[in-house]
Amino acid sequence: MRILITNDDGINAPGLAVLDEIANALAGPDGEVWTVAPAFEQSGVGHCISYTRPMMISKMAERRYAAEGSPADCVLAGLHDVMKDARPDLVLSGVNRGNNAAENAVYSGTVGAAMEAALQGVPAVALSQYYGPANRDLDDTFEAARVHGLPTLKRLLDKGVWTRDDYGIFYNINFPPFPASGVKGIRAAHQGFRRDMGFGVEPHVAPSGRRFLWVTGAPQNEPTSPGSDADVNLQGYISVTPMRADLTAHDALEALKAIE
Repeated sequence: MRILITNDDGINAPGLAVLDEIANALAGPDGEVWTVAPAFEQSGVGHCISYTRPMMISKMAERRYAAEGSPADCVLAGLHDVMKDARPDLVLSGVNRGNNAAENAVYSGTVGAAMEAALQGVPAVALSQYYGPANRDLDDTFEAARVHGLPTLKRLLDKGVWTRDDYGIFYNINFPPFPASGVKGIRAAHQGFRRDMGFGVEPHVAPSGRRFLWVTGAPQNEPTSPGSDADVNLQGYISVTPMRADLTAHDALEALKAIE
């Protein structure tokens, strides 16, 4: 198996090293793992692509490249430049430092990379490590992902739904905020929503007198709807959420026929 890995935390991020370990075990001794990751952190860029400017790409080592672009850019670089002569069988993105459950998935560059791969017709999975009081002080804060990443991916590749239609399914996996020993299993889960927990801004004035705005986050351990990704994560389960890039609100189409 040929696997392309990327992330949004940057090419030197510890989560990417965890993903490289998982990907090599998945690819096997006869497989290949290629890395094309952002040269610098790109958290929160979503599915952004560098449409109006070029990006520099540098070879760091054998099958390892850094690109001055977004995670989605890195997927494009991997598919159409670095691996253009033999495309990957699978794209893996992560392991993100922090969860990409609930509304976080909309902003996530980690998820954006998997989305771009799916749009390009390549099976893809985003992987993220949730943090909380039970795991944030561990020597290995990626322990749950490191231990359970490979068996979760193997099960998903074997039992998951993989479509080749226009908006093919890709997957968003979140490992719970617990040590590996505290993980209870895997749950198929829908995307949740943390009510009244969205991003905001906080103004600051620099010594120069210029006014700046810092984007602010919110607590991540608030409950979401039962059975959702964040809900099962907080109960100790790995969430696996099938996603598509199709943004149509299909449930509203029939009612909207009234305007015709």
